[in-house]
Amino acid sequence: MSVSATSVDQLTRVLPAASASRPSFTHRGIAFGCDYNPEQWDPRVWREDVALMARAGVDLVAINIFGWASLQGPDGLFHFDDLDEVIDLLHAHGIRVNLGTGTASPPPWLTTRHPEILPMMEDGTRRYPGGRQAWCPSSPVFRAAALELVEAVAARYGEHPAVAIWHVSNELGCHNPYCHCEVSAAAFRDWLRSRYITIDALNAAWGTSFWSQRYYDWAEILTPRATLSTYNPGQMLDYRRFSSDALRDYFRAEAEVIRRHSTLPVTTNFMVTAHVRALDYWSWADDVDIVANDHYLDHRLDAPTAELSFAADLTRGLAGGEPWLLMEHSTGAVNWQPVNVAKTPGEMMRNSLSHVARGSDGICFFQWRASLQGAEKFHSALLPHSGTQSGAWKDVLELGRAVKALEEVRGSRVVADVAVLFSWGAWWATDAENRPSAAISYLDQVHAVYRGLRDAGVTVDIVKPDSDLTRYRLVVVPCLHLVSDAEAARVEEAVAAGAHALITFYSGIVDQDDRVRPGGYPGAWRDMLGMRVEEFAPVLPGTTLALDSGARAAMWSERIVATDAEVVDRFADGPSAGLPAITHRTAANGPGSGDAWYLATMLDEPSLAALISRIVAAAGITPHPGAGADVEVVVRQSADGRTWRFVINHTKDFVEVPGHGFELLTGEPVERRLTVPPGAVRVLREEAQR
Repeated sequence: MSVSATSVDQLTRVLPAASASRPSFTHRGIAFGCDYNPEQWDPRVWREDVALMARAGVDLVAINIFGWASLQGPDGLFHFDDLDEVIDLLHAHGIRVNLGTGTASPPPWLTTRHPEILPMMEDGTRRYPGGRQAWCPSSPVFRAAALELVEAVAARYGEHPAVAIWHVSNELGCHNPYCHCEVSAAAFRDWLRSRYITIDALNAAWGTSFWSQRYYDWAEILTPRATLSTYNPGQMLDYRRFSSDALRDYFRAEAEVIRRHSTLPVTTNFMVTAHVRALDYWSWADDVDIVANDHYLDHRLDAPTAELSFAADLTRGLAGGEPWLLMEHSTGAVNWQPVNVAKTPGEMMRNSLSHVARGSDGICFFQWRASLQGAEKFHSALLPHSGTQSGAWKDVLELGRAVKALEEVRGSRVVADVAVLFSWGAWWATDAENRPSAAISYLDQVHAVYRGLRDAGVTVDIVKPDSDLTRYRLVVVPCLHLVSDAEAARVEEAVAAGAHALITFYSGIVDQDDRVRPGGYPGAWRDMLGMRVEEFAPVLPGTTLALDSGARAAMWSERIVATDAEVVDRFADGPSAGLPAITHRTAANGPGSGDAWYLATMLDEPSLAALISRIVAAAGITPHPGAGADVEVVVRQSADGRTWRFVINHTKDFVEVPGHGFELLTGEPVERRLTVPPGAVRVLREEAQR
């Protein structure tokens, strides 16, 4: 096979966005699915597998995710017989197909012929085959070969009745988000020309007068390769934006090919998890026909279950509040953490239905049958190594029955009165080099505030900073270091309209070019808050701080001057002793009575919970009865006003919450009080009490 390179201009062209009348993913009830890799198994196993899938209630199966080497050899010819048989077998059992394009990893014959497609690291070294995703996102050679495969797959199966949805590549950017080869550098320069038009505008945005970095010609610009000192932060920020856009453009190229052959929805699996930050999914959301996410409990975190809820709410935010799909999660342990913790009894059910509670209309797993070989052979699966006599298999059957019982919930939306602002750009800028304190981590700050809200019994929408916030009673802005003037104005508009806002430290400091706003921090909201920060005063690790109220804090303090804000609490010790730690100001303009709160330190968990509960009450928000740190209560509502209350009990005790209606999982009526056993989930279709 001969693969010809296209020009860089062709590579970086901007494809049209998906149509506003995009196809929707239609399914009867909540989808229950998995990844399946038939190429790993003898064809005799396929028939056993599909029969067991049907028995478990599996009705959506992702295949051909890593099928390239099986479909196409070095002679360039395509071999579809096996894939035909598997798709027909699934269809005969009433199981719909989530069809992958097979392009996630190039086969060895391709990288051997074209080693130039292999990604280059910042130190100039290449990464080689043997794992997955060994390709440069900007490579026209890889793109030409991949799109040839997509064309063949889409042409063959574009009208197959078993196919329900198209799955582009797999977890784009999980391993290869950044490349520093010459092709990537040329694509980066083209991206910069489109963004800035003139070299003078680029110099202004990057602040190249510092350290004699001024550019006189586009050809002088490289990707941020390994340097002897600190990177230019403006260059690094734009390189991250470019890298996200390069993979997004690649997704669009595959989607464009598919849409020539099929009218079915096209998506790819996002990775809205704690360890992946390379892609700005806000910019991707409009290009997928339905938002899909992969999520795995991360036991490297202090609160993995709270992070699951956060990821689900953020995925719903990417979907604009519409239902979304959980494309992958696990029945038990994964294989890629330092210690791969097995799930406790009932945890798979709780995890799965937490995603449904927070907006997912599909529960899918990696994978169907646990692999016997390869890098993921110790990753859990619906059908484990121990087979159908295992407790894990019994749990799968129980989950299948639960998903079937929730059929009527499909299409409803989550009800929330609180918005939390989240930004990948702020994440990149906050965690950059040469910070006031290396202890600051954007995601840690976001997680801490989110956990406080979740523990307070309120449901939140996680939204992008330029969203209309005026419909929310409370807007929370955790560590939003980088924010444009237009985005900052959205928070002010919400406060003027009557919302309460909580802004935490290190927010509003720089604009979209990572340029500090002078005149005192937080420059973006100084006037709204009625205070200014004259100096950051972080503290060394292990140092604790006390506030006058008795609250405890650490990591950070600030030297604040309150202009017309009320001082709610002060630092009792530390480098900012006697100065404000928490301020509050009622909006002086606008038709409502919105309030602006500012938190200048990292409160410990109980102190932060107390502050958030106080602000939630001040905003007039009523927490869900019975909800707390270990009991999640989330409400979904249909367009016709029907509501379903999900109660997820993570405790070892029985829990009672007020409620009246019909419980879907047990099939029993509920009078006044809903009882949830230890470690269980209940879903109440609410009805008016007589």
